[in-house]
Amino acid sequence: MELGTYTFAELTPDASGATISPERRLANLLEEIELADRVGLDVAGVGEHHRPDFAVSAPAIVLAAAAARTERIRLTSAVTVLSSHDPIRVIQDYATLDLISGGRAEIMAGRGSFIESFPLFGYSLDDYDELFAEKLGLLIQARDEEVVTWRGRFRPPIDGRGVYPRPLQEELPIWLAAGGNPGSAVRAGTLGLPLALAIIGGDPAQFAPFVDLYRQAAEAHGHGRLPVGINSHGFIAETSQAAAEEAFLPFKTMMDRIGRERGWPPMSREQYEASRTLHGANLIGSPQQVTEKILHQHEIFGQDRFLIQFTVGTLPHEKVLRSIELFGTEVAPAVRAEVARRERVNA
Repeated sequence: MELGTYTFAELTPDASGATISPERRLANLLEEIELADRVGLDVAGVGEHHRPDFAVSAPAIVLAAAAARTERIRLTSAVTVLSSHDPIRVIQDYATLDLISGGRAEIMAGRGSFIESFPLFGYSLDDYDELFAEKLGLLIQARDEEVVTWRGRFRPPIDGRGVYPRPLQEELPIWLAAGGNPGSAVRAGTLGLPLALAIIGGDPAQFAPFVDLYRQAAEAHGHGRLPVGINSHGFIAETSQAAAEEAFLPFKTMMDRIGRERGWPPMSREQYEASRTLHGANLIGSPQQVTEKILHQHEIFGQDRFLIQFTVGTLPHEKVLRSIELFGTEVAPAVRAEVARRERVNA
């Protein structure tokens, strides 16, 4: 199983009420990715938002900077808000990243959890699903074909134009990011795309039918078994109590901020603690607890990748680095060993 981290480079107030500068946050982010590479994690993801409480609106640029400071870790968007992008430019950006990184680039394409990019780039939310479907088709075509001829509704046609540069990898990976919409699962399976499933609330087991739909669609369209990734929130410290105490206020600050926009009630400590149990969505605890939780979900999904967002809200930089270190040096080896054992038993 591949293991890694992702982030949106949050700019929420810390425990003292101070807000880190975007410059400092991006410097910290590059240190986080550099450490993830050094401790042997497989993937680093950087997401995209167009809001004042996040520092990254152009993940490919940040990932290119990270490429120069890393050696082996795969570098992916998490996610690219494809509905408000030009797919040709997305392919060019990530093909360039692929060349800079020596073949380590990936795209995680999704519709995003916020809507600010739609009016910013001149798109209507009335076209929400149609925009994504059309642009995803063009993204795949531009990935697979050097010379593109294409017609669509939301973009001028392309008449036999080359798309350059071409990536170093023979096939630049495109994952479809989803949050539990059955139609997204079927779409990913039908198109033969790896699925990145965000599980940030509730009992993860309730997403099992979603993954089943994905695999059934993939099989029906001749794609065989495709990779499944899980993306979740988390934080690791030496002890369960330390992890719970250090992450609670930053986590609550961010979730309450989003909740005020979406009509959710404030998150209680009881809800937070419930999310930390084996059947909750968040991976907040000691290395042993996080290991057990990833392996528990592997029994449910048989996932091929697990990414954790350690920066839900603003945590002290040194705490985030320690969390990444524990993930790479204690959790990852234990998870890999047990998954390998299970595969031998089931072979």
